[in-house]
Amino acid sequence: MTNAMIVLLESVKLMEQGIIKGSGIKGQTLDGKEIELPEAIHTYQAWKQLGFQVRKGQKAVAQFPVWKYITGKMKEAEVNDSVDVEKNENKGYCHMKVASFFTREQVDKIEEVRK
Repeated sequence: MTNAMIVLLESVKLMEQGIIKGSGIKGQTLDGKEIELPEAIHTYQAWKQLGFQVRKGQKAVAQFPVWKYITGKMKEAEVNDSVDVEKNENKGYCHMKVASFFTREQVDKIEEVRK
């Protein structure tokens, strides 16, 4: 499952629990049902890349595991039976990491520095 799918499924759960709001945008499930999509949630780093800063003191609305890509060789503790240790070069790998997510209401647009 991709990170986008993980975030969408978790967002729908959060919306059903009343933790986050709906976006007002309608979508369709694979079986043809129409649903409202949840508001966007992103990690601290993703908001920063979008030009926003999470306000000081804000607590994440949710924390759940997503895939994180790591460049370089796997550590011995992360190697399992399915990994060929001899071929474990500096190619990179993925592992699950718990990430914190914030809503648009918890961030401010980063002002450009005026020269």
